[in-house]
Amino acid sequence: MGPRLPLLVAALASCLLPALGCILCDKKVLEELKSLEKEYLPTHLRADQHRRLMARVNFTLKDFTNLPINEDSYLGVIDEPTLEKASWSLLKELRRIKDSNVTGELFVKELFWMLKQQKDVFARFMALFLKENFCPNKCGTMVQTMIWCPNCKKELHPCPKGSECPSRKVNVHEMEDMILDCELNWHKASAALTDYSFYRVWSNKTQTLEYKGKGPTLVKTMVEPKDEGVYLCKLGTTIGVTATAIRFHVKVLPKRTVEEKSSDMDDDIGLDDTTWYPIQPTSQPMTSAPTVENMLKSLLVGLLIWGFVVLMASIVIVIFCYWSEKNPGYFIDSLKAWYHTAKEAAKRIAMGAAKGAAKGAAKEAAEGAAKEAAQEAAEGAAKEAAKEPTKASAKEADHRPQVPEEKTKKPRHQ
Repeated sequence: MGPRLPLLVAALASCLLPALGCILCDKKVLEELKSLEKEYLPTHLRADQHRRLMARVNFTLKDFTNLPINEDSYLGVIDEPTLEKASWSLLKELRRIKDSNVTGELFVKELFWMLKQQKDVFARFMALFLKENFCPNKCGTMVQTMIWCPNCKKELHPCPKGSECPSRKVNVHEMEDMILDCELNWHKASAALTDYSFYRVWSNKTQTLEYKGKGPTLVKTMVEPKDEGVYLCKLGTTIGVTATAIRFHVKVLPKRTVEEKSSDMDDDIGLDDTTWYPIQPTSQPMTSAPTVENMLKSLLVGLLIWGFVVLMASIVIVIFCYWSEKNPGYFIDSLKAWYHTAKEAAKRIAMGAAKGAAKGAAKEAAEGAAKEAAQEAAEGAAKEAAKEPTKASAKEADHRPQVPEEKTKKPRHQ
């Protein structure tokens, strides 16, 4: 191994720049480092080098809390999701090195390269956190749960950006519903929130509580001119500060007429001027053109169906191949048996059909012969019956006595 190993160990310790300090707040990282020292080093590095290597690494890790403060890259705090992503990336690379089973100088080089790469990864995570997730509220006071890297303690960090958010103008027609929405996009990500409270602010600066609860909206049905005025929404926190305060300037317009056109409705709506319109029932179903989302859903369903068909076909092919290897002649014999069975069945069916046809023909011939015989017998009987009366009449005439004819004389004319 030679005298180059102490130099590699020193280079490894020096590559751990302050940008990796916050990762030590994750217990999984500390456990993995302990496993590296107790389980991996004894079998992959000389025993006289263990103490030197781990001493350098531990010294650098303890110095991670001394980080330069930069509002674009690092502020000494980190949130849990960012810490989780950074620590998972580091742990994955540490386990990859352990699984590679490298030893000696190669192990030190791999570890050095990995830490150098992870430093850049962590720096990108921190920059993204400060740009997008650190105090994202544009007004009010957001409360975030932060991890302080010097002592790894979780504390609530308020992000104050003004006492009140911009006021809003709301126009609503008489006898319609008024809806005041106080929710902002960062409310769900904020910690230590309590209840939404809506107050009616009077001209003498006094306030009357209209609603208090977890819901961010105030709804008034069938508004009247007396409901016009100023409403104030406040969102409380457990640390005693107001997270959000928004004033709504409500104006009640005259009762809507049926003849109003939609173009007039659009003219009344601005960025800070909202008019609430009820949904008018329609007798005809509404149709809409296919959207990209619907097309993608249809494509996804088609792909799932084809994927299922391919999966079933693959299962059948695998079973066929398995049985073919286990019993080479199984499928051939089965096909032959099936062929002979089908052939015999076809013969039986053909013979049955022939017998049926023969029986039908014989039956039809017998019935025809019987009909002809019956017809001939009937005709003969009819002829005999016709002859008998004639003979009887002739016999009666022969036995009847003959009466002599009287001769009559014609008188002569004198």
